Amino acid sequence: MREPAIVIRQATRDEFANAVDWAAAEGWNPGLHDLDTFYDADPEGFIMGFVDGEPSSSISVVRYGDNFGFLGFYIVVQEHRGTGLGLATWNAGMAHLAGRTIALDGVVDQQENYAKSGFQTIGRNVRYTGVPVLQETLAHGMFTRTARSTDLDDIATLDRLHFPHDRTAFLESWCLPPGSETRHTVVCEAGDGAFLGFATIRRCRDGYKLGPVLAHHRNVTQVLLAACVRSVPECSKITIDVPHSNNNAIALVESLSLQPVFETARMVKGNQFNSNISTVFGICTLELG
Repeated sequence: MREPAIVIRQATRDEFANAVDWAAAEGWNPGLHDLDTFYDADPEGFIMGFVDGEPSSSISVVRYGDNFGFLGFYIVVQEHRGTGLGLATWNAGMAHLAGRTIALDGVVDQQENYAKSGFQTIGRNVRYTGVPVLQETLAHGMFTRTARSTDLDDIATLDRLHFPHDRTAFLESWCLPPGSETRHTVVCEAGDGAFLGFATIRRCRDGYKLGPVLAHHRNVTQVLLAACVRSVPECSKITIDVPHSNNNAIALVESLSLQPVFETARMVKGNQFNSNISTVFGICTLELG
């Protein structure tokens, strides 16, 4: 019997759309236009395994600067699991990030394998979902509005408090896409115009997803979430990934009657980094951090 021809290489955007479909089938619920933003971050960071020319495995290994990378989309289609294709794809991804600190959000059934590869758990994220029940919000001199391009520096500065490398270009594509009808970013300001926080909500295959949601205080986040929820059709399903160690974030999403559905572990290989989780009420994306 002929051995199947296996090729592992960088994938085009159209080819990697298969991996997004696989992720959707696994219940990850990607955003409708996430892939375009992902490729804007690092067009060379998307690798796939092809068996006899058919897409069969995937991994994303997006580079930030010279010293950091984030790993996601590690998937092997069911019929090729246990054949060595997954390991070969993993090795190709790790080679792409050689010499860098690497982070990922690992699902429960893969965390032991990641640990064997040298990754250490530094925290947990819990996915909450449901139709939110909004509470009365006390703005007390806070105001929300649609984000503008001039907000990018403030958005990137707040993101940098918890993310180990500047990713302004990615945030511009993710939070401020021109003319988007499926993605909306709201900022919160004090009466004097001081920037207090921001939140992005985007249309997904099932409902809407919030992220990132970054603010210095819970009351700011409550105002942001209310504004985001009111910007989409009534009774829409909302999903948000929350750092488990941020008690204010957990309490806030539970006060909205959202329910936990699964969790991941934030794991790191390489130099550890400080992350101000107190400002993170919703992570940006499980795939790129």
